[in-house]
Amino acid sequence: MRAQRVPVDYRPRSARLSSLSAVTGLNVMSDPCSFSSFTRCVTKHLHLHLHLDFDRHVIRGRVALTVEALEDRFSTLTLDSSDLSVVSVTANGQPARFSLGPKHSFKGTPLEITLPFDLSRGQHVIVEVTYETFPSATALQWLTPEQTAGKKHPYLFSQCQAHHCRSMIPCQDTPSIKHTYYAQVSVPKDLVAVMSAVRDGQEVDPQDSGRIIYRFRQTVSMPSYLIAIVAGALESREIGPRTRVWSEKEFVDKAAFEFSETEAMLKTAEELAGPYVWGQYDVLVLPPSFPYGGMENPCLTFATPTLLAGDKSLSGVIAHEISHSWTGNLVTNKTWEHFWLNEGHTVYLERMIGRCLESEQFRQFKAIGGWKDLQDSVNTFGANNPLTNLVPSLQDVSPDDAFSSVPYEKGFALLYYLEEQLGGPEVFMGFVKSYIQRFAYSSVTTEEWKNYLFAYFKDKVDILNKVDWNAWMFTPGMPPVKPQYDTTMADACNALSQKWLQAKDQDLNSFKRSDVKTLSSHQVIEFLSLLLQEDPLPLTHVKKMQEIYDLNAYMNAEIRFRWLRLCVRSRWEEAVPLALKMATDQGRMKFTRPLFREVFNFEKFRDEALRVFLAHRAGMHPVTSGLVSKDLKVDVSNAASQ
Repeated sequence: MRAQRVPVDYRPRSARLSSLSAVTGLNVMSDPCSFSSFTRCVTKHLHLHLHLDFDRHVIRGRVALTVEALEDRFSTLTLDSSDLSVVSVTANGQPARFSLGPKHSFKGTPLEITLPFDLSRGQHVIVEVTYETFPSATALQWLTPEQTAGKKHPYLFSQCQAHHCRSMIPCQDTPSIKHTYYAQVSVPKDLVAVMSAVRDGQEVDPQDSGRIIYRFRQTVSMPSYLIAIVAGALESREIGPRTRVWSEKEFVDKAAFEFSETEAMLKTAEELAGPYVWGQYDVLVLPPSFPYGGMENPCLTFATPTLLAGDKSLSGVIAHEISHSWTGNLVTNKTWEHFWLNEGHTVYLERMIGRCLESEQFRQFKAIGGWKDLQDSVNTFGANNPLTNLVPSLQDVSPDDAFSSVPYEKGFALLYYLEEQLGGPEVFMGFVKSYIQRFAYSSVTTEEWKNYLFAYFKDKVDILNKVDWNAWMFTPGMPPVKPQYDTTMADACNALSQKWLQAKDQDLNSFKRSDVKTLSSHQVIEFLSLLLQEDPLPLTHVKKMQEIYDLNAYMNAEIRFRWLRLCVRSRWEEAVPLALKMATDQGRMKFTRPLFREVFNFEKFRDEALRVFLAHRAGMHPVTSGLVSKDLKVDVSNAASQ
């Protein structure tokens, strides 16, 4: 008789613990990426005083945290910190003892604080920490004037997602905690400061007439990873009744043109998801080293300058960041293991906006492209890698290392599959809107989402019970079901890619410039993506493709990125400097990492990829340089001495 196989529980520890708490009544929820125990106390408000020192590349800070005790005889708390120099701590104005624990590889250092008194459950204390950041703070990138568009003034921007706020502010750096904040920021008078909050005036710094203090208030509770600060030679233009664009003056007018449809997208999102609660919706175009396409900081979406491509094909990034105002910012994943709740729903909402503004066929076409991005991530990680789970375990795993398109596209695929099963887009969007209303201003787990799904569709539980939840949520690789997408817009891309893949050398003269002229930017992107999924094209083919289509002339970053990867993969040596130039002219990880990997995999140019990376590493965002180091197998400690 065969031994009975015990099923493996692939769920992350936090999901297993929350199941356990449901059975035992114990509250044992924890966040594997944070030292702070949010079951013992919660931060309700932060009051920040920040002095930006551009000479030393540090922030001198003072933060007052309003903390509520969740248990009786409460007297000790732990804050997250990373590379912070803590000067002093007080509690309600009285000195408090503090110590910094041992440094963890990615969680930083726990800041242990002992209050000079006990609190009862429900009581509040104001804990004030005076501190200074390190020049190496992972949340902050200090740019020299040469690294900016204007070349005259320095620039600072923060990127706190996922777990980097602790290197800028000592706090409970977990998305399970939400709080309001008020900030006063002192900067040199030639610079302008903006934050992920509503502007609340400015004044000359009473301590130094060469500086200005900018004030900000955020009255909607939000997690620490959404605190954002920028200081530079910024200008703004009004593009709608509640929208401005901000950037250096070299980009500002182009940005105002590119993002002119923002208000229309906002209104469409409100019709789908409910009122926009954050007041202002501004867009800030960052210098090129910003590592992401966008970042959904409340009141101030960050955007990469790679979006300023001269066509509207990249408006999906803004639709995505707008959608985060509901899914992510208003309803937030409780830990980074449940990141798909943020991103899967945001991609779903983004594509519903595309459906309203374009067509259902357009939504289907974008979904097909997303499925390919998911396949790409699964191939990169490996189909058995647990980081390709929709809900992965992040025990001893940095959220940065886990970042990929999996939570975005596997999450979207699950929601689209449920939409198909439960009655179509209008019916399922009704659920998404209701879910947002139910969990607004709070943080949720996958289990809570699923319970609400079953409650909302209580008359369709038999359908939901047929879903293979374990395969979708806790099993690596591609989803158990591939949705059937409408291929109308994709058919032309498929046909053209197949023609190139099957062409012999004698067939190359049958291709014409009109092949791509009749395609939209989205379709050209899809055409190139399809070719990247196959074995490399012969070098004769990519040279002919350039001769006919002149793809080197395309400035759309999404097209250029795929084209250069295709060329390098086919071993076209002339494309290598172009690929390395794109990898270093901007720092968006979506482009920079794969381009470096392609050149690195071209044996003849492996040393050149390393040389260019080491030459540009100091100008990159710390998260980008760290991950490219891993991609290229560079020992950073040795590289630093070279």
